Amino acid sequence: MKAMIVKAYGAPEVFEAADIAKPELKPGHVRVAIAATSVNMVDTMIREMGKELPLSPDLPAVLGMDFAGTVEAVGEGVSDFNVGDEVYGCAGGLADLQGTLAEYIVADAKLIAHKAKNLSMREAAGLPLVGITAYEGLRRAGISAGQRVLVHGGAGGVGHVALQLARDFGAEVYATAGNADDLALIEKLGATAINYKTETVADYVAKHTAGNGFDVVFDSVGGENMANSFEAAALNGQVASTVSLLELDLTTAHFKGLSLHVVFMLIPMLYNHKREVHGHILSELAKIAEAGALQVVVDEKQFSLEQVSAAHTHLTSGEATGKVVVEI
Repeated sequence: MKAMIVKAYGAPEVFEAADIAKPELKPGHVRVAIAATSVNMVDTMIREMGKELPLSPDLPAVLGMDFAGTVEAVGEGVSDFNVGDEVYGCAGGLADLQGTLAEYIVADAKLIAHKAKNLSMREAAGLPLVGITAYEGLRRAGISAGQRVLVHGGAGGVGHVALQLARDFGAEVYATAGNADDLALIEKLGATAINYKTETVADYVAKHTAGNGFDVVFDSVGGENMANSFEAAALNGQVASTVSLLELDLTTAHFKGLSLHVVFMLIPMLYNHKREVHGHILSELAKIAEAGALQVVVDEKQFSLEQVSAAHTHLTSGEATGKVVVEI
């Protein structure tokens, strides 16, 4: 089969075309003919940093995690999927799992679900990693109807899904961004937009919560922004973080009685730990999408398999809107 492989880690140009063996079917797995895959920031980190990250595969490697496609073969013990089913998932591209920058993948059936009927393959390919991350973070934070929820980075890959899910769960949703296009997208998706460049945390907490703070803060920006999340949270509030690789003073969190939930959605793939949870979340996301409550924003630029280097460059440029998708 055709694939894009890396023989060395580094710049986006490390990808090269290759013909490699079609993956062999295994019990509990399905082989999927991939229609599309998306590029996530973690994909670019693996490509750039290599073995500095403990989750990076040995070389030569096929990278890529998300995919949407059609089941071509079903392994022993799989009962929920049949040949011809349209499916999606996040099931490769790290450790010893072959990635999705190829024509086929053999995926653990626990890590996939049936694609939403009203999503295209491009849209479905953009949803798994960010959708699971957003869903898990909000659920772990105990989101409930009537709460005020703040999403930092509301126009990003994770953020634009998180704000829609929060709305579907019945919350009153606010989201931050720093430019006109992103602020407009947030409003279009049904949340109240906050320009973090022109409003301080104290300003928007006073404006939108009468100074009480947000019940749930979903931080998809992380880093130094975590301090802003603590400041914006209500007493005994919940903070969910997807980027918490930093040293941080927890004094504010302590005196406000905050609960911090760190979301690292790759754990089931890396450690074969409760993989069926991801399949369940993907099924729930498909239902929400089919009900019309979840839109996947896909960048207008189109990339073929052979153009994956350009796709990585486009994502890291900061100029992409929504998910960057590669069609196989």
